[in-house]
Amino acid sequence: MPTQARSLELFFVDGNPEGMLTAEVFNWTGHVLMIPRQQIADGLRRPEAAHTGVYLLLGETDTGLPYAYIGESEDVAARLRTHDAKKDWWNRVVIITSASNNLHKAHVKYLEARLVEIAREVARASLENANTPPRSSLSEAARSNMEAFLEMLHVVLPAIRVDMFLSRARSGGTLAVSRDNSVERLGGLETAEAFELHAARAGLTARAELVGGEFIVKSGSRARANWSGVEYATYRELYRELVEAGVLVQDGEHCLFTRDYAFPSPSAASSVVLGRSSSGPKEWRHTATGLSYKEWEARMLARENEVFNV
Repeated sequence: MPTQARSLELFFVDGNPEGMLTAEVFNWTGHVLMIPRQQIADGLRRPEAAHTGVYLLLGETDTGLPYAYIGESEDVAARLRTHDAKKDWWNRVVIITSASNNLHKAHVKYLEARLVEIAREVARASLENANTPPRSSLSEAARSNMEAFLEMLHVVLPAIRVDMFLSRARSGGTLAVSRDNSVERLGGLETAEAFELHAARAGLTARAELVGGEFIVKSGSRARANWSGVEYATYRELYRELVEAGVLVQDGEHCLFTRDYAFPSPSAASSVVLGRSSSGPKEWRHTATGLSYKEWEARMLARENEVFNV
């Protein structure tokens, strides 16, 4: 994933944030066009829709779960006119091309294969694709260029609410504990604050780190073996996704985190661990001080204010 700052330009074609849009990044050759199905005729008349590229059909299953199809074509618009007649489940399409139309067949077949691979690994959406296509044969330089292209897509697609390729699994690292029990990852410059969650009655213990703005629950943490809260709670679907992706696996009477996982908030993390909706700022406790996350955060803000007012 890129770590440097980026500037993304979104253009809402008809001024409607729910309508057709384009996405581009300065100094990136790629071009992304997102078309709601009700605007498909207008969208396919745009010149970039007829370029060589990759496309994503996005929709839901009958049970409301994310569903997608990933394809490629030397004329995306022509291919999509066929899909419009034969596939009725999708409600929007994302067309990925280059602004100067310099992608060729081998490029897009490689991109298609890689996107299918990533989508299956992340497991945020079910795919209509029956198989994972083989990667096309490219030179070493061309493969490097396509991987760089994919890296930028990891920035652009989540910004337009396409998160099926966004993995929150994190590779673990060797940790060193400093005097104040903050955690430093050896071999890198990032430091982390350590937190724990204990639910004695349920027999649950989880460890987490706050590093680089991410709240990461550590591999080996224990979670409830099933969702015990109300059926339509906010994080119930996230719990299901983690089980399906193998991030949470059954281990006796509990589930075990098989790898580090970055949650969007402390509450998302505590809800998955406890199997019910919960307040993360109250449940997680700072390892070094014993303060709740909420109390620790307030202390940090107070220190910042003291420095600012000096």
